[in-house]
Amino acid sequence: MGAPLASWPWASLGSYKYLLYGPVVAQAWRETGSLLPLALGSSWCLHLLLLLALRSLTFQLWFSYGNMLFFTRRRRVVKDGVDFRQIDAEWDWDNMVILQTLIAAAVVGSPAFPGVSEVRVWDPRGWGLALLLHVTVSEPIFYWTHRALHRAPLFSHYHAKHHSSPVTQPLTAGFGTPVEALLLTLAMGAPLAGAFLAGAGSVSLVYGYVLLFDYLRCMGYSNVEVISHKTFAAFPPLRYLIYTATYLSLHHREKDCNFCLFMPLFDALGGTISSKSWELQKQVDQGMNDRVPDFVFLAHVVDVVSSMHVPFAFRSCSSLPWSTHLVLLPLWPLAFGFMLLQWFFSKTFTVTFYFLRGRLHQTWSVPRYGFQYFIPSAKKGINRQIELAILRADKMGVKVISLAALNKNEALNGGGTLFVSKHPNLRVRVVHGNTLTAAVILNEIPSNVREVFLTGATSKLGRAIALYLCRKKIRVLMLTLSTERFLKIQKEAPSEFQQFLVQVTKYQAAQSCKTWIVGKWLSPREQRWAPPGTHFHQFVVPPIIGFRRDCTYGKLAAMRLPKDVQGLGSCEYTMERGVVHACHAGGVVHCLEGWEHHEVGAIDVDRIDVVWKAALKHGLTPA
Repeated sequence: MGAPLASWPWASLGSYKYLLYGPVVAQAWRETGSLLPLALGSSWCLHLLLLLALRSLTFQLWFSYGNMLFFTRRRRVVKDGVDFRQIDAEWDWDNMVILQTLIAAAVVGSPAFPGVSEVRVWDPRGWGLALLLHVTVSEPIFYWTHRALHRAPLFSHYHAKHHSSPVTQPLTAGFGTPVEALLLTLAMGAPLAGAFLAGAGSVSLVYGYVLLFDYLRCMGYSNVEVISHKTFAAFPPLRYLIYTATYLSLHHREKDCNFCLFMPLFDALGGTISSKSWELQKQVDQGMNDRVPDFVFLAHVVDVVSSMHVPFAFRSCSSLPWSTHLVLLPLWPLAFGFMLLQWFFSKTFTVTFYFLRGRLHQTWSVPRYGFQYFIPSAKKGINRQIELAILRADKMGVKVISLAALNKNEALNGGGTLFVSKHPNLRVRVVHGNTLTAAVILNEIPSNVREVFLTGATSKLGRAIALYLCRKKIRVLMLTLSTERFLKIQKEAPSEFQQFLVQVTKYQAAQSCKTWIVGKWLSPREQRWAPPGTHFHQFVVPPIIGFRRDCTYGKLAAMRLPKDVQGLGSCEYTMERGVVHACHAGGVVHCLEGWEHHEVGAIDVDRIDVVWKAALKHGLTPA
């Protein structure tokens, strides 16, 4: 049995824990007859519910800001990424907010605090008294109890869990045990209780103090320096009145210094202030942890709804494979507005990153959505965005940039050939990654298969797959209406293998073939020509829908990153955790191998096995 108050009593409830708000909602309804904002003046419980929403918004906005790498990358305190382990551990970070709301609801209904029965909007006396009590009560209480929590056995029972998060985030501020939450509740509640007991409490004080308390907590845990070192240089006493993200990060890592709540003055008085605090803060503010990536995966947005599947939006969404959540649908207008802003004003930006064997890998996004790639008038602008991203990567010193999905569309830029031809002196290697995509698909095919049916047969991937399979003496039924394209591909095959490439023009030709390789969307009507037991391998985007229950459907070509990947905490679209699209993996292999050639245009069939073996050598595995 664990120590008392070391775990949450509602831990087993999962998402049902939010039913704990039920009594507060019911009381607010009884007091007002509705939950409308117009009824605020007559119900403290309704105020608590609104405050709950505002507090949650404060945490969310700080989280979003801290993870907008295009704003904050240069001022990150800890350069590492937040991995899935930390995300899962902090999943129930809002337990603290639940507890504090329930305690507040009990307090406002208690006769011990008669001052809360009358709701005043403003009382300046309360603000002054709350400030005095914060400095003389909240800060000392937090400082000394926090120091106590760092001593055995209290640390292992109550505080080690909080320090298990290697990279602080605003949500880390709420992550911990009930004992820590009660300590924070005491620190937050003492000034408010004092003001109300003195008859000087007000609604504005409750909202203002609680939200400012959360704001400062989130600022410290944001892992981003927001206060310039020049401010402290101009006014040195300020460094003892307000902490910084660097200041708190030092405590989080070293655990024997910087114990204060918000005011380093108490660490100075207690002799626990780290001598590195201000010099390190200056270095971080000047971009000490900024670094040029070794590899960049240049992606684009798929659609409006999935644009919210980014690490700086909702961590509970981005850390899982993408699927449409009903809770996101009300935010569609906001996401649509961001799409318009990106269309007219944005440029390529950094979305996420991870480390692999000392190399920094970043994902950048072209500010364009899937449907825009099919607007003829948008073609020039999209290519310009991609070109600028490549030139930026080249100037920075990036080694490899891999083009994702539609960014390497043959009709758009010839699979990247346009940029390499236009800029022959590029130092960055431009890679479409399709060689590994082809390898993944080909290695999914059982060794005993002697015939396959191939749609999208004359595409870049279709051509490579057909030429590879015919060399293995596998008969390839290539679905295409263009005899000219078929003959062109057939002539590329060695003469002794050309007989294994067969042109077909109708799906009926594959009625007896149980291995379909799909590079073009298939309707239910077209799928019905496949015999029972058929397996559909796919390289079509979006994937076909599995209508046939008597058949099996493969996923898009993907590979799992090596086990030693670090700081990976977001899923790549619909991929599982730790899995990336094969074209992404192809760029990773190119970088790890240190290859000096560009991989653009047509796929070199002779390199399919080379790239596959290199991927396996480096620990990438089929997903």
